[in-house]
Amino acid sequence: MYKKLLVGIIVCILFVSPIAAENWNSFGGGVDHNAFREESPDFVTNLWTFNMESPVHSSPAIYKDFLYVVSTQGILKAIDMETGEEDWDMDLGAKTNSSPVINSNKLFIGTEDGIKAINLNNHKEIWDYDCDNVESTPVIYKDVVYFGSNDGHLYGLDEDNGKVVFNKKLDGELKSSPIVVDDTIYIGSTNCKFYSIGTDKDKNWEFTTGDEVLSSPSFINDTIVFGSNDGNVYCLNESDGALNWKVDLNNKVISSPTIDEHDNNIFIGSDEGNLTCLDNRDGTIKWSHSVGGEIQTTPAIKDDLVVFGSCNGNLYVLNKYTGGEEFTYNPGTVLFNTAITSSPVINGNSLIFGDDSGNIYSLNIDKYEVPGSTQMYLSIAVLIVVIIVTIVVVRKVKGRK
Repeated sequence: MYKKLLVGIIVCILFVSPIAAENWNSFGGGVDHNAFREESPDFVTNLWTFNMESPVHSSPAIYKDFLYVVSTQGILKAIDMETGEEDWDMDLGAKTNSSPVINSNKLFIGTEDGIKAINLNNHKEIWDYDCDNVESTPVIYKDVVYFGSNDGHLYGLDEDNGKVVFNKKLDGELKSSPIVVDDTIYIGSTNCKFYSIGTDKDKNWEFTTGDEVLSSPSFINDTIVFGSNDGNVYCLNESDGALNWKVDLNNKVISSPTIDEHDNNIFIGSDEGNLTCLDNRDGTIKWSHSVGGEIQTTPAIKDDLVVFGSCNGNLYVLNKYTGGEEFTYNPGTVLFNTAITSSPVINGNSLIFGDDSGNIYSLNIDKYEVPGSTQMYLSIAVLIVVIIVTIVVVRKVKGRK
């Protein structure tokens, strides 16, 4: 009897787990912000570039074999991750810096006019909720979509019909992307405070920092970790908000922490231009890698690699244990550098990110292979023009002698 019961439980897990794993229901895909998904068995990793026609600040979302990306102009596109070809698109009708999240074939995205829900099967809007600008990336928890707004409200909407089931007025603008753990919502504000709010609307505690909190929190071992524009990374006790430790990174910390619980690592960037690895137990700095440009993206992790972009126009792949550079990619080929503020995501061996030029790139993280880019061809064209002009000028100067 017990063997049959055990087999039944295992079968249920096998059926349920793949469905749950497909959802991308918070910023970075989960409360650890790893931004990694295993690829399907028949998926083929390819190199490609896709132009969104306006800057990409938000992080893509992975769902099944498609990538969902939103440009700053509010154009949502579904891209086949194998081929890099557009499957369909939708004009959201408002600019956005929020990142999409997905749960059971429904996509949710914040815009300047509020938040929208899109049916991924028929590509139609399910509902929209009007409020102030939503830069906060939503999180889905127990069929409720939670998000912050620049009107200072923390909202929770029924994911099926968009009806308000939670509304808590806080102070400042809520641009930080919330997480929910054990019926508790954690979110930062521009009023220098970080909040713990129960899903029953009771405020558990608040913690004051020295500047705005734009960073999205992560959860590890009963603690909450986040960055602040005061330059510090904070680790708080989840139950009462007591400070466990803080580390000064010398400049704004807009990047969100990525957790590698297995090795007790926290990876986070700063405007100082460093990607820092901290020990989550006491905040000890294990290593810090300088790139010479602000790091506002949230790192992604695969195996022993950590990936992030910088405002200097480069994407970096580091060894997560040593901080040593494994690989660097500059899609702008120096001449056409644009900032990378879109946080990367990884699907199997496909490393995908966007930049301010409006391009989305798919790399092979296993082989360190990259696609050819239009910027590279433009750089070659500029070089050829410079050479031709130089030759013409030299000949004219010689002809006058």
